[in-house]
Amino acid sequence: MSRGELSEQASAHEYPAGHLHHLSASQIKALEDFKAICEEEGCYKPGNKSEQPSHDDETLLRFSRARRFVPGDALAQFQATEDWRKEQDIENWYNTIDIDEYEATRVLYTHWTGRRDKMGIPLYVFNIGGLDSKKLSETETFTKSEAHGGLSPKLRRLFATYEHLTNFVFPLCSSVPSRKHPETPISQTCNIVDISGVSIRQFWSLKKHLQDAGALATAHYPETLGKTFIVGAPSFFPTVWNWIKQWFDPITVSTIFILSEAQVKPTLEKFVDSSEIPKRYGGTLDWEFGDLPLIDSELLGLMNMEDGIPTILPGPIRWRKSADGTRVEAHALGSSSGQQRDEVIAHMPSEVFSKSLFVLE
Repeated sequence: MSRGELSEQASAHEYPAGHLHHLSASQIKALEDFKAICEEEGCYKPGNKSEQPSHDDETLLRFSRARRFVPGDALAQFQATEDWRKEQDIENWYNTIDIDEYEATRVLYTHWTGRRDKMGIPLYVFNIGGLDSKKLSETETFTKSEAHGGLSPKLRRLFATYEHLTNFVFPLCSSVPSRKHPETPISQTCNIVDISGVSIRQFWSLKKHLQDAGALATAHYPETLGKTFIVGAPSFFPTVWNWIKQWFDPITVSTIFILSEAQVKPTLEKFVDSSEIPKRYGGTLDWEFGDLPLIDSELLGLMNMEDGIPTILPGPIRWRKSADGTRVEAHALGSSSGQQRDEVIAHMPSEVFSKSLFVLE
């Protein structure tokens, strides 16, 4: 695919189209109809002067976009997700997951570099070469999680990383006033998927796990996957791609780009500043897969890190209102050796966070 074709493909469903404050008249009506039937069914409560709504509009829009703005279809997916979250006890489980267990899972899957693309969307990297059936089995030897509601521990732990995305990364990136389209919350990621050095045997051994993980993520965290750049594709990849793309709808497939070695640097630089691209992919960022996020200076300035805490800590994090309501705090959660952690590591004024338009726990 030529560079021009890549740019045209990337622009076809470009953020912020279909997002808050960038909706057509029919999409606005579809969202309002969706909220109305959700309220009727008891799975959504609108806010008032003294109480915030149960769900923010951007979260509801993700389900609307996933179902092509058909309210009834969006309701079915949203209700199924709400039931799934209760069955899996997702909120409490994310708050209490063992930190070592969380980190062992984070380094296997897609995780945040701490940087953003030119639109302010968080940049994630996934090195599939680091994921194999042996490593997945090794993580089960120390896990403190048990199968829950028919979901295996390794899949359940994977969704803790999605909770980190929706509860910490999206609200943080959405609070930046200088980004493009600050009126519109960030609710998707920009992704580099590295498949260099992966054998066809490794792909096939991971097929069921990746398919199950992809299906559950699409069902319960819809529309969080933005532009995805696949790099390091081996010669056999077209064969593998034929079955991988069946997991996604055509619009999602249109945002996935398979880059040749010569295309990686110039294509990524169209969407991400060189200083935000890891060195491995032609940029200048000194960050390797497995590292904790290297938070950019603008985000760090916005976060107001607490004394003695230079950057975010390992494990789950979520934003919460302070007791007096004047600020919003980043709480490092999870547990270690059976002891619950709840440490405030950063904060920002409530009026700054409110610009993200996200609803807090």
